Amino acid sequence: MGISFWITLIVFVVTYAIIISEKVHRTVIAMAGAGLMVLLGIVTQVKAIEGIDFNTLGLLIGMMIIVGIAKHSGMFQYVAIWATKVGKGNPTKIYILLLSIIAVFSALLDNVTTVLLMVPVTFVVAHNLKVNPKPFLIGAILLSNIGGTATLIGDPPNILIGSASGLTFNDFIVNLAPISVLISIVTIALLIFIYRKQLVAAPESAAIIAKFNPKDAISDVKLLKKSLFVLAIVLVGFFTHGTTHLEGATIALGGAALMLLLTMHDPEEHLKEVEWTTIFFFMGLFILVVALEEVGAIRMLAEGLLKLTGGNMIATTMSVLWGSAVFSAIVDNIPFVATMIPLIKDLGAISGLPLAPLWWVLALGADIGGNATLVGASANVVVSGIAGREGHKIGFGEYMKIALPLTFIGLVMCSIYVFFRYLV
Repeated sequence: MGISFWITLIVFVVTYAIIISEKVHRTVIAMAGAGLMVLLGIVTQVKAIEGIDFNTLGLLIGMMIIVGIAKHSGMFQYVAIWATKVGKGNPTKIYILLLSIIAVFSALLDNVTTVLLMVPVTFVVAHNLKVNPKPFLIGAILLSNIGGTATLIGDPPNILIGSASGLTFNDFIVNLAPISVLISIVTIALLIFIYRKQLVAAPESAAIIAKFNPKDAISDVKLLKKSLFVLAIVLVGFFTHGTTHLEGATIALGGAALMLLLTMHDPEEHLKEVEWTTIFFFMGLFILVVALEEVGAIRMLAEGLLKLTGGNMIATTMSVLWGSAVFSAIVDNIPFVATMIPLIKDLGAISGLPLAPLWWVLALGADIGGNATLVGASANVVVSGIAGREGHKIGFGEYMKIALPLTFIGLVMCSIYVFFRYLV
């Protein structure tokens, strides 16, 4: 271990510590850390750029453009109001429907976009029911992450894993959707039990809800039809990826281009809606991880984990699952997964263990474990930020009191699922 190893480790740890502290914007510090790795000669600029996963970035940018245009049609608000109408003023029924919709949207779009679209509508529903919005907000965080677990595009960690491993959209659905659905059902049931005394509406709320008309939410019918058409093509593209061999970025960016062509919108307007801070955050992370690989730190961690588990498949798999969950609760699950991907590859290369179960437990641990704290996943940070602006600040401890036991139950379910599906 030379001087470059220790310099890399110090830069990496300090960068992560500042990201966790949230004292500096995570994009700024990730880019600064990445730039420092290049300036110090740990990695060359060429290797740094080669280490950036442009398939992941293209997939994110494409979906952001598609959803950014589609939301102006009012389609997402329509679905939320429809659920409220179907619930007929019964808070429990409305709660079940809204959380189920958030889980489904999180799987088909992505969880951050879903909460950005659905949480404002959730506030309107809660205020009209005259109930505390916090059960809805905490439920939205939990179900967005659980629902996002089901597909390749549902949660940013899944996009990273899919791109690095070559696993397809269908692979994610076949392997992760079943447990995602089961955890969603159990979580919603437990949330209803926990909040049973708060999910009680005033008698006049049913009359107010009865006046809601979902059609009023549709602001542009033509745009709605075009949006549904493009979303359908993109989803077909993801489902047929194994046959067409088109990468996720190609499908998403192709869909974005088609959406822009069909709507004839000014591209500058919609490119502004892309979360460029997230894109550059990813770029910084990729370069930081490349630096760790370059000095051999990742391989050393892989060898250490194998020594700890003795190369036993069950012990290794469960260590990755629970270790990912714990670290994802402390650190945002995106940077954690970006760091773990090369470690999983090295684990496979050193031990000869089958990689597929390790990819699935990494996804489950990061996605479900990210629910445990308010900083565990991007969706958590987004919802808590919106809640604070609306005067309903969710405390760190207040959130963990609900989320931690539910996350633990979800991870126990994951452990049983993984054991019987992959390890027996």
